[in-house]
Amino acid sequence: MMLPRRRFLGSSLCVLGGALLDALATPLWNWKEQLIVEAAPSTSSSSRVQFIDVAQAAGLTVPNVWGGVDHKRVIIETKGSGIAFFDYDNDGWLDIYITNGSRLDAHWPSGKEPTTHLFKNNRDGTFTDVTDKSGLGRSGWQTGVCVGDYDNDGWDDLFCTFWGRNILFHNNGNGTFTDVTRKTGLFQDKGRWGTGCTFLDYDRDGYLDLFVCNFVKLDPDIPISIDSMSFCQWKGVPTMCGPRGLPGDTNILYHNNGDGTFTDVSEKAGILKPGPRYSITSVSYDFDNDGWPDIYIAVDSEPSIMFQNNHDGTFTDIAVIAGCAYNNDGHEQAGMGVGVADYDCDGYLDIFKTNFADDTSDLYHNNGDGTFSDLSFNSGVGINNNYVAWGCGFIDYDNDGWADIIQINGHVYPEIDNYNFGETFRNPRLVYKNLGNGHFKDVSAEMGPGINARFSSRGAAFGDYDNDGGMDVLILNMNDIPSLLHNVGGNKQNWIKIKLVGTKCNRTAIGARVRVVTGKHSQIDEVHSGTSVMSQSDLRLHFGLGTASSADLIEVKWPTTQKIERFAQVKANQIVTIREDQGIVATFKRPS
Repeated sequence: MMLPRRRFLGSSLCVLGGALLDALATPLWNWKEQLIVEAAPSTSSSSRVQFIDVAQAAGLTVPNVWGGVDHKRVIIETKGSGIAFFDYDNDGWLDIYITNGSRLDAHWPSGKEPTTHLFKNNRDGTFTDVTDKSGLGRSGWQTGVCVGDYDNDGWDDLFCTFWGRNILFHNNGNGTFTDVTRKTGLFQDKGRWGTGCTFLDYDRDGYLDLFVCNFVKLDPDIPISIDSMSFCQWKGVPTMCGPRGLPGDTNILYHNNGDGTFTDVSEKAGILKPGPRYSITSVSYDFDNDGWPDIYIAVDSEPSIMFQNNHDGTFTDIAVIAGCAYNNDGHEQAGMGVGVADYDCDGYLDIFKTNFADDTSDLYHNNGDGTFSDLSFNSGVGINNNYVAWGCGFIDYDNDGWADIIQINGHVYPEIDNYNFGETFRNPRLVYKNLGNGHFKDVSAEMGPGINARFSSRGAAFGDYDNDGGMDVLILNMNDIPSLLHNVGGNKQNWIKIKLVGTKCNRTAIGARVRVVTGKHSQIDEVHSGTSVMSQSDLRLHFGLGTASSADLIEVKWPTTQKIERFAQVKANQIVTIREDQGIVATFKRPS
């Protein structure tokens, strides 16, 4: 098997050139030579970790409502929505925001419509529904969610996309939120189908801008006549139609004016140049290590988009020439969700993208020269093609220092359960263990009932909701209650979690990059908004340390100033809060 040069090197082991202290003193993103890393000391195996669904015991019993249960007649009924982990009250514990939808043929009694919900973390493994007090309860088809402190007041705000009109909720800092959509200039006169969204500071001025995906032009202001809908076919079975054949829509980039308002700069910034696309999920990271945030978008049934930041307020779609628009065979795919991590610890961020059934998910390896290679089959993640895949993420579930992959699945046609296609509407989840040599192993069968349970799922968020050092998973299940997968055993190895607070950069520190070194092993990650599929994960960064009792080095690169701060010999198994220019200002270790 032939491997690209960087891929070959990344799967080898060698000793760092020069003294270790010299290596640690040089930022990874400034190194000119290829870095080869050894695995973090590890004693774990995947079988020692189990994911247990504790949603009911935790109090998460509000069902999702999204289209028909046994049949889907219009595409809006199939798409589903995202979900969010975020600490809305700044108490250091992850709270939960759950989106909701509706049914086209339902006539809800007044006050009984399905609504979105906010659940407060009680710090004892349970949650309390505080929706009424918070003011976040909304009916309608809410699709996506992302989090960021747009006005730098120290409280993370919530942006919600809808098949209808999007809403920006300002966090008032007292447990309540205010709809400031009109006040901030984000209100849309005409309803659209918003999907994924992402806060980012694309011009590095210290204020969070906002990128919003739109899917197809299906007017939410015109009632849909279900009886007059035409049907298409999938494998000979009559099904709803789309997205192919429906008009795509364009995406939006809003610039934060720094005064609490936003301006649509989509045309000026080059966002409209790719034309209409069926965009679903957007993420923003510095993929080329130039210090400026780029944007990657998973697109359904068309080429995906990679907007490279030109450093002048504009972007250029380089996905085709970069090798991340199509799969390795040059085919467009039905892109759904996106996960990003440096899975092989070579200092460049890689991309995992989920797709439709009869296709595999993609693992785009970042070659470090502006291009990506689709290593789905080479790496071992290209072995499952009978699932419609949605939410996804890289999480180090066993804290061995290597980012693993979790994929959430759910078909779009309930009707297929009546046929012998080898596919079902409700599916298990998938877990790929990172072997530390560029390869992954499907260990799903070993990971417990939370992974093997079957649902038609959509959004997924990742975070440590009980602060015990094991990364947990929150999943939105279509027409069912959510799943909260508690990680049991993942904290047997050491870890460190880092919360960043910006002062010169945006307060949420979105775009800040962190590097953690243990011995010869080096990991990176960036604070990010809006990933998986139309969802929001924990804004804190989690790093597994294996058997290392401390991180030899933590290095933070702040996005606005590009200043680098370093912290040596930071003890493991704690949550560390770092404030820009003030260093480590707080630590938290959960009592045993």
